[in-house]
Amino acid sequence: MRAYIIALVASLALFAGQAHAQRCLPGMRGIEVKANLADGFRPGGNDGGYSFGAALSTYTKKGNKWVFGGEYLMKDNPYKGTKIPMAQFTAEGGYYFKILSDARKIVYLYAGASALAGYETVNWGDRMLYDGSTLWDRDAFVYGGALTLDMEIYVADRIALLVNLRERCLWGGDTRKFHTQWGAGIKFVIN
Repeated sequence: MRAYIIALVASLALFAGQAHAQRCLPGMRGIEVKANLADGFRPGGNDGGYSFGAALSTYTKKGNKWVFGGEYLMKDNPYKGTKIPMAQFTAEGGYYFKILSDARKIVYLYAGASALAGYETVNWGDRMLYDGSTLWDRDAFVYGGALTLDMEIYVADRIALLVNLRERCLWGGDTRKFHTQWGAGIKFVIN
């Protein structure tokens, strides 16, 4: 009789709930790919920009994470009916704190700070414009940081959708220092 009760309790324990994969464990790594809009978006005439980035994230204790990656930001600046392109190629290293997660470990909200360094080019290095004007803005190395709000929404054990909002501030270049970005991405957990 005792063996029968133990078998019944064990089978109820197996079928009563579902086992969920463990997420954000120390040492787990993921590859993130993101696309963002920068400095607004106006369908009738966009003077905002866009960015693409990829990063490697490594989780630490308490679900926090280190993020190392690169990003390409492109923005067109209006000039007499045309646009002058400005591009930034930056590398990033930062730490993100987990500030919120749900009980089932599906949604995570992070706040992070990153150091950025890279290169900025204006009009792809061509200082002479079509109308004979000369650009005073030069290509330069840029450095600074970014503050980020990042949300991960797990759709599978190893795949998460990303939503982010960030403010970049870069010095060293001749163009605008601050860029607000918002966008989405996908993350693949690799181990």
